[in-house]
This record gives sequence, C-alpha cells and structure tokens, in this order.
Amino acid sequence: MSTSKHHGSCLCGDVQFEVELDISKGSQCNCTICTKLGTTGSIVKPAALVLRSPESGLASFTRTADLGHWLFCARCHIYCFSRGHLEVLGGDFVSVNLNCIEGFDVSKTEIFHWDGRHDNWSAGPRRAPWPVIAAPRDERTEAASR
Repeated sequence: MSTSKHHGSCLCGDVQFEVELDISKGSQCNCTICTKLGTTGSIVKPAALVLRSPESGLASFTRTADLGHWLFCARCHIYCFSRGHLEVLGGDFVSVNLNCIEGFDVSKTEIFHWDGRHDNWSAGPRRAPWPVIAAPRDERTEAASR
C-alpha cells in the first residue's frame, strides 16, 4: 500500500482537509446512506485526516449513533467524510469521500465493496458489489464458503 498526502474540499471550499491515503484503492458500501450518496470512500485511521478549516463549517448527520456520523459542508452540503467506530475495522475510523479529493479519478481506482446494509462488516470487502436485498442467511453462508 502506497500512501501519500492529498488535499480535499467540498464544492464551495468552506471545508478543507488533508488526508494520508492510498488513492488507488477505494470502497463502496450498499448501506442506505452510501447508496443514496453514491460515495466512493477510503477508510483511514483518524490521525490520517487533518481538517484545515474550522470545525464550525461542518454539519453532521447520524442515523446510527453507535456506528458513526457523516460530516457535510454546512453551506454547500457536500458529504466530505464520516467518523465512526467499528471493531471489525480496528476501532475508530474515518471514511473519506474520495470524490472530494483533488484529482481523484474513479476510473483509476480499484473498488472493493462492503455489505453495510446488512451489518455484514465481518465478511470484509470484496470485488463484487453486495446485493441491496439480502439473500436468505443459508444462501449467504453457502456463497461465503465458495
């Protein structure tokens, strides 16, 4: 994994940040909010992201408080990143919206997929998208063993 520092921002520029990450790899999640936002993200440790603008420029949305909260620009409403905690991800994390990174090109990014809609985090990421509607549990177990 080759990480480097990248500059990110919202559309209007009120939210500015720097993040250390590998921009050649991204992920997509099938949970309700990620599906509606169409986000391509990258999960990093909190220390990898430095906010370069006032925290007061951020608005947040929380649907599941024990999972995390999504941070948006309070003015242009672009989703920039989220902060959360999942043991399966190593505890505290930040998920950066790669679409906010200067020069990001999704066509040059290897995409992995998470099954967040079904809280199936322990399955980890995979290359093929997870379905939005879950198969019966016995079918999921059988597919995972292949």
